[in-house]
Amino acid sequence: MGHNAQLSREGHNQGDGLNMGKNIRKLSQISGPSLAPPLGGRPGINAMVEALLGLKNGFYAFESALHVFPAGEGLGTTGVQEWNSRSLWRHSYGKLVDGMFFFAEDIFGGQFCVKDGAIYGFDPETADVTLIGQDLEEWAQAVLDDYDLQTGYSIAQEWQLQNGPLSPSDRLMPKIPFVLGGAFDISNLVAIERARGMRTRGNLATQIHDLPDGSQIRFDIVD
Repeated sequence: MGHNAQLSREGHNQGDGLNMGKNIRKLSQISGPSLAPPLGGRPGINAMVEALLGLKNGFYAFESALHVFPAGEGLGTTGVQEWNSRSLWRHSYGKLVDGMFFFAEDIFGGQFCVKDGAIYGFDPETADVTLIGQDLEEWAQAVLDDYDLQTGYSIAQEWQLQNGPLSPSDRLMPKIPFVLGGAFDISNLVAIERARGMRTRGNLATQIHDLPDGSQIRFDIVD
């Protein structure tokens, strides 16, 4: 993942460092309906994410492959404040998620987060992060330019054609983790409640973090 491009600053909010330009607006426009009522005063939300949710308070796009968490609860999905609480799943990663504010996810539960003022992709199996853009406008352009890579759209579409629409509470998780050689194929994917999937892979990530290749690990789906 990763796409850095020179972008216009159309729609830049002077004075607050936030860039709500044409790419963010286009992504918001082509997505599904808002997942929660319009954003009001919501404490505990990263400022960039708050600006994004001010355009549309959470949404799905690309046949549910991209999920942006709303502020507050809405339509069977988790609110962004709860999603970032330590008790839900972050505790499974320990210090590996320090300094990150998670605001969206791809079909596999791969996370998008704000870290050090920029936007990163977070691999739930390894806790590795990849810079996507310096702000949400660059993140939106990366998604629009290659939504298949950034969201897993093709696999999401294929899996749902065979198995039916994915529940709003679920993501697709590999039966054999990708980092352990699992195939990027629908035969290796199972629907799992998103927080449970993150707790499971947090257990995996903490085992393999900084381990040399060939080390023995244990992988179980955990509650």
